[in-house]
Amino acid sequence: MTIRLLNRIEVEALVGMRKSKLYALIKAGTFPEPIKIGGSSRWPSSDVEEWIATQIALHRELST
Repeated sequence: MTIRLLNRIEVEALVGMRKSKLYALIKAGTFPEPIKIGGSSRWPSSDVEEWIATQIALHRELST
C-alpha cells in the first residue's frame, strides 16, 4: 500500500468540502489532523480514506 501526503486542495476534492468546513471538523476532532511539514499542512492519504470509509459506514447504518 502506498501512502501519499495530500495537500488541502486534494483533500477538499476528495471529501467535497471547503477549507472552512474541513478545519471546523478538525477543531471538533471529527476529521484527521494534518501533519505540518515546514509551513504546509499535509494529510496521509490513508487517514483521509479511512475517514471517508467511516462516513460511508455511518451513513449506511443510519439508513437502515
